[in-house]
Formats: sequence, structure tokens, C-alpha cells
Amino acid sequence: MTADRLDLDADTVGRDLVALVLTVVELLRQLMERQAIRRIDEGDLTDDQVERIGRTLMLLDERMAELRDHHGLSPEDLNLDLGPLGTLLPRD
Repeated sequence: MTADRLDLDADTVGRDLVALVLTVVELLRQLMERQAIRRIDEGDLTDDQVERIGRTLMLLDERMAELRDHHGLSPEDLNLDLGPLGTLLPRD
């Protein structure tokens, strides 16, 4: 009995791997953003901390956009469809 072979395209595999890594990074970015907003709303942070978090999140968002553009990916490419559970990332 012979196993069927997968015909993998190196370009597609590389792009898919980048998409998966960026999806995980985007998920973490969104979780960090929500946590920061929660802490701001609760008044746990100083004005300086709020400013630093805001700058950091904006910079991370810019870097993610640059990485997506560099690899020819859109934000929708990073939003995995989980079937009946919906999508991995919330739609803004």
C-alpha cells in the first residue's frame, strides 16, 4: 500500500507559515489591547503609562501592517474561519 504524496509548493507553504505566525501575533496584539483598555477603564494606570501603552500599540499595529504588506497578506487572510465557532479574530 502506498501513501498518497502531497504536492507542496514552497512559495505557498512559506506564505501560509507567515500567515499563521502573523495570525498568532495579531491575536496576542488584540488581547494586549483589550487588557490595556480594561486597565485604563479601571483607572489602574498613570497618564504616562497610558501614553506609553498607546504609542506601543500604535507602533505594533503599524509594524503588523508592514509585515502583512511585505508578504502580500490582508487582515482578512489572518482571520481563520473556525467553522461553527465563527472567526478567530473579532471583526471590527
